[in-house]
Amino acid sequence: MADVTDPVAVAAGAAGHDVAIAAVGDVNEPAVFFRAAAESLVAGLREARVDRLVWVSLASLLPDANGVPLMDTTGFPPEFRPFSLAHQTALDILRSSDLEWVAVSPSGSFDLEGRPTGAYHLAPGDLRAHITYADHARALIDEAERMQFRRTHIGVAG
Repeated sequence: MADVTDPVAVAAGAAGHDVAIAAVGDVNEPAVFFRAAAESLVAGLREARVDRLVWVSLASLLPDANGVPLMDTTGFPPEFRPFSLAHQTALDILRSSDLEWVAVSPSGSFDLEGRPTGAYHLAPGDLRAHITYADHARALIDEAERMQFRRTHIGVAG
């Protein structure tokens, strides 16, 4: 574990590993934090010669059936838009880097009371979907180990 906004700390923490998983956040200054985190991860992982990043992202950035990100749909709460835009900035930084990355989001929301099933499925754009924290963690680990997706944003559901 390292300060994700410090590329030297990221490089030190990632040294000797094949992949990094970043599940990070800051609700107080998301625009500053997510930009710094993404830039630091790119620089630090490059320095440590770790080419693969699994990034935990948001369902609000996934497209719906019409190809429109949830954050751009009618009825999306405006108070959540700055946080979503901050995450989008981080994805844009990853897209412009030479890292192998994948962003993994719950397709809709976390099922806070659900029991882990040990299973999940890809559900891009199914914003009504739910997934437990444990099943989402399984999806992150599976993607880190299998490297099935590259340079894309995927949604998972339970």
